[in-house]
Amino acid sequence: MASVTSRHSDRRISPVFLGIVAVTAASGWAVWTGFGAGARIGVFLFTTGAWITSLCLHEYAHARTALHSGDISIGAKGYLTLNPLKYTHALLSIVLPVIFVIMGGIGLPGGAVFIERGRIRGRWRHSLISAAGPLTNVLFAIACTAPFWLDALDGVPTAFRYALGFLALLQVTAALLNFLPVPGLDGYGVIEPWLSARIRRQVEPFAPFGLLAVFGILFIPEVNIAFFDGIHALLGTLGVTDLDAYCGRNLFSFWTARQDYVCGPVG
Repeated sequence: MASVTSRHSDRRISPVFLGIVAVTAASGWAVWTGFGAGARIGVFLFTTGAWITSLCLHEYAHARTALHSGDISIGAKGYLTLNPLKYTHALLSIVLPVIFVIMGGIGLPGGAVFIERGRIRGRWRHSLISAAGPLTNVLFAIACTAPFWLDALDGVPTAFRYALGFLALLQVTAALLNFLPVPGLDGYGVIEPWLSARIRRQVEPFAPFGLLAVFGILFIPEVNIAFFDGIHALLGTLGVTDLDAYCGRNLFSFWTARQDYVCGPVG
């Protein structure tokens, strides 16, 4: 009986996560209705809350896939509760990704859950565990862009539309960057089981720096321009215009007090 109770406790959704979802829902409602002092802080809270929610689900997808692949230690570590405070590196998992968004509008989740790979058999399972996180961002991107490519934006408040556009940009960048075959990112985790032991040993020392290296490279102007041109081209195929993403980013950055006539009055 005690073990059953413990197992249920290991998988009970954390009040911390529910609180994040509640803030996201409340701020989303405020943006939709125009409630409060204006759209800018509402868009910031809604986008940040939704972004952190997606980070939690990203890590949950890794953990849940690992559990079903043989790592039964996942539950005891608290990874199935969706509580970001249970992650191995809360700084890498939550704080840095939020800072990346604030600094440059880049969606870049970091590694967080510790998976006991020795418990898992089969290269395909190892690859699937690594792919599960970015695939969650793909699903988020589909959900955020659905109103655009379904042409279902009639009646949607402008500020909320812009917030969805910026959130879609974050999810698309998160999915694409995480699938890069760079040590420390999920894309490398997908291919790592298929590499020789010699190559894995040679690459292992660079894994802790992969995330920061990618972020640093994106600050090179030519790389940044080419990268975001590609992102906006992809978003364009999904119905999200450059204006949607730009104005969403403009509203998100409420501390700049930037009033851009291109975006028009949104609160």
